[in-house]
Amino acid sequence: MPLERRQMDFGKSTAKILGMNDAVWQRHANPLSGWSRVLTLPLLTISIWSRVWLEWWALLPIAFVILWIWLNPRLFPEPKSTNNWMSKGVLGERVWLNKNNVPIPAHHKAVALYLNILTGSGVIPFAIGIIQLNVWASALGLAIMMIGKLWFLDRMVWLFQDMKEQNERYKSWLR
Repeated sequence: MPLERRQMDFGKSTAKILGMNDAVWQRHANPLSGWSRVLTLPLLTISIWSRVWLEWWALLPIAFVILWIWLNPRLFPEPKSTNNWMSKGVLGERVWLNKNNVPIPAHHKAVALYLNILTGSGVIPFAIGIIQLNVWASALGLAIMMIGKLWFLDRMVWLFQDMKEQNERYKSWLR
């Protein structure tokens, strides 16, 4: 299966597991939801590292972070405006996940693929760091993943900007 196809399937599968229907996506477009989700990976890192001092009790903060991932897009109200960077990034992710139904420009596909590869490359030092309790490897992996994710999100803003003029449904998301 081509890498782009696996990447899209992973994104759609994740959205499905998280129960991301239209109503949840609209709430997730609240910039408070998006920005607070940015904290998820650093919180997960700290939670996993807490096994050093909390031992098996570290499962509680880990479970809390996992619960937060599911709860976050449901906790915030629909935004009054989606005319901001974070909201457009979230809306762009919806466009990205829908690319098999509404084709997107090839240049967006290519860059998004490379950015997801970049983000994924951070998993190796991150995993080594959290397994071996190596702060530098953990920090390096976390930094790579965060940079990749935020850069991808920025690309999703651009994708949304391009696609909202071509699709009335997408345009209706902007308020």
